[in-house]
Amino acid sequence: MDQELADIESQTEETPNIHHKGKSPVILKFDDVVYKIKTKKGGLLKKKRDAEEKVILKGVTGIVEPGEMLAMLGPSGSGKTTLLTALGGRLGGRLGGSITYNGQAFSNAIKRNTGFVSQDDVLYPHLTVTETLVFTALLRLPNSITKEEKVEHAKAVIDQLGLTKCKDSIVGSPYLRGVSGGERKRVSIGQELLINPSLLFLDEPTSGLDSTTAQRIVSTLWELASGGRTIVMTIHQPSSRLYYLFHKVLLLSEGNTLYFGKGSEAIEYFSSIGYAPALAMNPSDFLLDLANGTLLFSMHFSKYEMLSAGIYTDALNEDHTIDKQNLISMCKRNFDAQLKPALEGTIDSGKSLSRFQETEKWPTSWSQQFFVLLRRDVKERKYESFSGLRIGQVLVVALISGLLWYKSDISHLQDQIGLLFFISGFWGFFPLFQAIFTFPQELMMLEKERSSGMYRLSSYFMSRMVADLPMELVLPTIFLCITYWMAGLKAKVVNFLYTLLSLLLNVLVSQGLGLAIGAGVMDQKSATTLASVIMLCFLLAGGFYVQHVPKFIAWVKYISISYYTYQLFIGSQYNYGETYPCSNGQCQISGFPSIKEMGFQFHLHGQIMAASALVIMLVGYRLIAYLALMRIGVIKSLA
Repeated sequence: MDQELADIESQTEETPNIHHKGKSPVILKFDDVVYKIKTKKGGLLKKKRDAEEKVILKGVTGIVEPGEMLAMLGPSGSGKTTLLTALGGRLGGRLGGSITYNGQAFSNAIKRNTGFVSQDDVLYPHLTVTETLVFTALLRLPNSITKEEKVEHAKAVIDQLGLTKCKDSIVGSPYLRGVSGGERKRVSIGQELLINPSLLFLDEPTSGLDSTTAQRIVSTLWELASGGRTIVMTIHQPSSRLYYLFHKVLLLSEGNTLYFGKGSEAIEYFSSIGYAPALAMNPSDFLLDLANGTLLFSMHFSKYEMLSAGIYTDALNEDHTIDKQNLISMCKRNFDAQLKPALEGTIDSGKSLSRFQETEKWPTSWSQQFFVLLRRDVKERKYESFSGLRIGQVLVVALISGLLWYKSDISHLQDQIGLLFFISGFWGFFPLFQAIFTFPQELMMLEKERSSGMYRLSSYFMSRMVADLPMELVLPTIFLCITYWMAGLKAKVVNFLYTLLSLLLNVLVSQGLGLAIGAGVMDQKSATTLASVIMLCFLLAGGFYVQHVPKFIAWVKYISISYYTYQLFIGSQYNYGETYPCSNGQCQISGFPSIKEMGFQFHLHGQIMAASALVIMLVGYRLIAYLALMRIGVIKSLA
């Protein structure tokens, strides 16, 4: 056994296109793994004590050695993905049993040597294949490797996975044409291969792919396993060509183990206990029939014909189903009697494997993570921020506003302050509803990258905030440049800049509110509804629609973004003591009803107070968004 492990280590170092050497082979052992969840028994009227405890995994045991590829089979709901997630160290909560990696429990060092490919390809659609892998390499590979070596390593993985032809094509999405489904899956696998993992988990890597593409993917994984890696995957219904590539097979049914061992010996094993197909068929179809407890083709034959042909001998009852509980009991007895001693012997022989040394929690520094994420965010977000639809929307509204208020002067004071309030309202709603979708749309990406230990949450959050600044401020600046001069507001540079700064502050605060609501709710429909209600309350309390606000609800204006922005806009256009034409000749602007009743102050102190309130909101809303993201991470780790 020691000689075999030495051979495996030498094979791993000789694998082509791998620059990050020195990885140790991993023996993965899972013994009597049990996972339970609590589910509500009824609707909203049921009490918490009515919650039921559901057992998802019921004592699953097995072992995978370096150079082996384990395929976990079973019908939907059998617990395949749950077990894979548990083995990958990504499942918290009520998990029982023992899972070890070279005899060690899961740790940060093991995470660095583990790759996990989810069923859904969570990738940025506007990045090219090369950009996707290079950014991942810059974030996941340690500082002991130079930036140039990381880029070369990403290019080597592209060559290794046969992605050279599409390396400059964008990844794409269901709504954006990009690379093919098989190429997208290989990009996801490539992201994990960048760290040269000793242990690789894949959830349904052939899902949605045609048989030829699926064959190519699994053949690539087989080659990776031959290089000394330990590979574990779930797969729903592989073809016979794929099935015979698996070194080991684990068959699950309702969380129970029906079979664990070599794939080539599965038919022989079930035949020995009375479940033998006489017809030539795909072994995986046979195993899934057993796991489901039904015979999908039994409707074509009578029971007598099936028994005469020897199909599933002694396995049928009157309704052509298998007694699954009896099958589970038989397999458990056989497994305990024959396979467990063999597993324990294998585990004992693997004690000489090198143990993982604890390393720093993060592969790169905070500043490196920040700048790499910043570059990636700008590349990805610019397509959305400067889409033709958004630019067209802003330009049309700007032109219509400029035409409606064209050359409005101080003699039409009501019209002018109406324009100012409209601008504050429009640029309250617009960035708010853009920001709401930021974190809900990126939640899967954030969970995927954070679970692999790619970067700190703070570096991600700060890079997102900074990347949004130039892109979110360009459009309101263009809007004001068009509307301000067309509408005939004060034609002085100082007044224009004052109005512009007030507008940009309003945009950033509204964006922060959207981020906080999106991160706190994480459901786009609910977040949109909540944001609409909050912003409408802010608008109504802003001072334009209602001046005589009852005292018991007047406090709303002090938390209203529109109220403070409106006050800054008024201060940017009018000075204390300035007059406007009225029925009495000339009247003080400070006495105009829409201004007087709201208590707007023109002097510097009042303007500073309004700006300070917005700055506090700007910081406060973003802090709430960050804490909400932290809470989500904590809940996921405890779930």
